[in-house]
Amino acid sequence: MKRLRVVAGAAVSVALIVWLLRSVDLPELGRQLAATQWWWVTPAALVGPIGVWARARRWRYLFPPRSDPPSLVAVNMIGYMANNILPLRAGELVRVYLGARRLRAARGLAAGESLWLTGATIVVERVIDSLSLVLIMAVLILLIPVPAPFRYAAGVILAMDAVAAVVLVALTVAPDRSRRVLARLTRRWPALARRASRGFDMVLLGVEGVRTRAHLVPLLAWTVLIWSISALGAWALLRAVHLDLSLVAGWTVMAFVGFGISIPSAPGYVGVWHAATVLALAIFGVDQAVALGYAVLYHASQFVPITLIGWLFLVREHVSLGEVTRAPVSTQDTGRA
Repeated sequence: MKRLRVVAGAAVSVALIVWLLRSVDLPELGRQLAATQWWWVTPAALVGPIGVWARARRWRYLFPPRSDPPSLVAVNMIGYMANNILPLRAGELVRVYLGARRLRAARGLAAGESLWLTGATIVVERVIDSLSLVLIMAVLILLIPVPAPFRYAAGVILAMDAVAAVVLVALTVAPDRSRRVLARLTRRWPALARRASRGFDMVLLGVEGVRTRAHLVPLLAWTVLIWSISALGAWALLRAVHLDLSLVAGWTVMAFVGFGISIPSAPGYVGVWHAATVLALAIFGVDQAVALGYAVLYHASQFVPITLIGWLFLVREHVSLGEVTRAPVSTQDTGRA
């Protein structure tokens, strides 16, 4: 199944690249890239690492008070680098493993407990980001003619987020009742029930961060900052390719890419990133050759800095990507959770 998902993702990327290149005049694309104002590319390229840093700062507030692992910036940089070069968003496994390893070293938790706790915070993080994207898209729908596929995608993601949000609310508001429901569902399988109970304890601990009132304002502030600087980076790059568009265009590109990279694709979001960008700029009447030139620069400005910085942190950690992608699975399979 995993291999099938990898092949399907690669096929989607190849199909989108072929579609984009067949409908673009390549010499015109080359002239477009040659005319880039590179002094605008620099601030856009800084947005990627700054955004990963800001996400690491926000991540610490998703852990229970005074239990966050140290050096989450390094963990995030390595994880996002891994997302760029490995299939199936394996960088999320990398983040779980490295975050859990730091948590064990700093707080003395058992291997399984630290994995459950770190994984739970990442689930909450993803729900927050998905809800943020849906909210941004809802505002954009009021300002610009968003294509129907993106409106439908926003509706589907909102439905999935609503389910996840209901589960999280149930855990935070009525943990005892949620525990009883889980016990009833697993009572026929004692071994599963014991593992589910231990997992439930760690997941409950993983939502402790959002249950802490002192964490709510920092979580909101960092979330606003994360998406704002991302939109500013997309807008700055518009200036680099001589597109004098409003900041709304920057938000639109960022939101479309956010939805686009949720589609299975090759590592680094090749193809889906570029197609989403071209579709976003089509709303503002941008020629496809110009839009594709912008998409190439936009993708590179985010891909290259994060990948290079992530590799530097990985070398400093003295671990390999093979180790960090295999370890979470092996730890859970050995029953130490």
